[in-house]
Amino acid sequence: MKQKSFAPLFLTNLLGVVNDNFLKTLASFTVMGWIEDPAMKPVFMGITAGALVLPYIFLSPLADRLTAVISKLRVVRFAKWAELPIMIVAIIGFYLHSPSLVVGAVLLMGLQSALYSPSKYALVRDIGGVERISTGMGGMEGMAFLGVLLGTIVGSFVSDIPGDGVKYSLLAVFAVLGLIMSYFTTADEEPNKELHAVSPIRYFRRAKRIAARYPGMNAVIITLSVFWFAGAMLQMGVLTYGKEVMGLDSTHTGMLLCAAAIGIVAGQVIAGFVDKKHFLLGASILTGWIGAALLLVLYFVPPTCPITFAAILGVLAFDLGFFKLPFDTEIQKVVKGPKLNTMLAYFNQVSFTFMLFASVVYALLGFTFSPRAFFLALFLVMFIAPVYFIFHYKSVGIETLRWVLFRRYKIEEVGIDEAAKKGKSLLVMPNHPALVDPLLVSFVFHKYRLCPLCDEDFFSVPICSTALRTLEAVPVPDLRAHRSREGAQQARGLEANVIEALKEGKNVQLYPSGHIYVDGEEDVGTRQLAYNLCRDLPEGAEVITVRTTGLWGSIWSRAGRKSSPDFMLTLLKSIALWLFVSPFTKRRVLKMEAVNRTEELKALANSLSRVEFNKTLTAWYNAE
Repeated sequence: MKQKSFAPLFLTNLLGVVNDNFLKTLASFTVMGWIEDPAMKPVFMGITAGALVLPYIFLSPLADRLTAVISKLRVVRFAKWAELPIMIVAIIGFYLHSPSLVVGAVLLMGLQSALYSPSKYALVRDIGGVERISTGMGGMEGMAFLGVLLGTIVGSFVSDIPGDGVKYSLLAVFAVLGLIMSYFTTADEEPNKELHAVSPIRYFRRAKRIAARYPGMNAVIITLSVFWFAGAMLQMGVLTYGKEVMGLDSTHTGMLLCAAAIGIVAGQVIAGFVDKKHFLLGASILTGWIGAALLLVLYFVPPTCPITFAAILGVLAFDLGFFKLPFDTEIQKVVKGPKLNTMLAYFNQVSFTFMLFASVVYALLGFTFSPRAFFLALFLVMFIAPVYFIFHYKSVGIETLRWVLFRRYKIEEVGIDEAAKKGKSLLVMPNHPALVDPLLVSFVFHKYRLCPLCDEDFFSVPICSTALRTLEAVPVPDLRAHRSREGAQQARGLEANVIEALKEGKNVQLYPSGHIYVDGEEDVGTRQLAYNLCRDLPEGAEVITVRTTGLWGSIWSRAGRKSSPDFMLTLLKSIALWLFVSPFTKRRVLKMEAVNRTEELKALANSLSRVEFNKTLTAWYNAE
């Protein structure tokens, strides 16, 4: 079949965004000229930006309902028809010099955009299919930011032109062209018969529960919404900063935003192609922190250097395009069928809530502090957001922590894939020389998505608990410490839980000894979990023993200590060493050997006592 073209949809999106930003820029520059109090100008900027995004918070549920009762193409066309009378309201507002009418027109444009946004983005998969999602989303986002560029720079230029004829004509022309292009868009629409509540609060709660069914999806949506928070504040900030601090006119202030829009369009489009071949989402902490660093640089650029400022702003925008695109793509890749419409509407609710919050924060910062204070606020936001994300999205967390740990450890892997390739489900039983080896084992077996069993005490450590839940770790009670009836019942039920997980095809990682080395050797002792599991192993499950050597003596081990190292103190010390010492020293060399011992251990468990079985297991772990 001949592939359908994205071009008409891209152009429809482009013209809609152009008109949104042309109207908002005209409103910002024109109405700011009507306001004499400098302290109130950032407040008005926040109100104007808020008027454009507020409808998304309340109308996203209705927008989702429209995709179920009306064709998505018809929703887009109805919205483009509605744009014509909205432009008439805007023209009347400019003609009468009425700030309330102008802001009212911006609010109506927000209503119109909110009602058709889920439909236009859901059409990407209807037009291109699953295999073209990255290309389609890259194009849609590229056109969106190109629209921001054109709308902002044309609005800035027209604001400096005497007379109103050009303003009125362009508002009408953009609306009419968008309507025409919507009729050239064609798609094989996937039907959506799921009806959801149109109450914003009820819809939000239900959509959040649906998103929770896709592991990490809420983290994707929140982190992507943080990007929009940063983008909205950056746009408002640069508009005010250019005019009030740098002393630029509207046209040259618009050219600053032009540099940003060019950078983000280029970043989005290039990222769309890169994301096809590389796991770009795994680089989110790198792209996020580069963005944070560039925001800090912008804070220190002198106001007398607009060209330097524009160049750094363009690089920042390019980096943010790489940061954003994989999040957009991930939603479309993970969520299938009609629920995609729900996720897109839910994302609109969340992201535009963040953008509305950005308007409030910017107004407060501008009113209370200096006009450049927003750079420091955005630096903190972009530094924290990717850290939050990697601790809530398993594949990215593993990818990032693999990179971090493998800069410190050089691991010789022996027999990993050979041992793991046979089973429908895996029971992985490593030795336990130090606190860090559970992470190392998880990362070496990252393709097999192990669910580790972990001491419940670690779930009380804030950072550690988040990482363990993301890794789907199962808490194991320490009966020596608690000796409670509830803990004993949980321990007895643990074997049944592991067996049930293996029957479901999950891969489980557990430590037969249940504790790290005390004197440099493994000691399984009288523990019974490994023995019982090998004796009652489900059909199709495979047992893999893993022997790690080279960790005894590290700061994560008990070498030279009377007790296990304190987790938080060791983590802080490890971070300091990683940053300031590890780059100048050789990596610690480890060896990790995996052997599939399914039949051997099943036979031993059924012929030996628990103590004898554990001695055999201990001897294998201590062989080197």
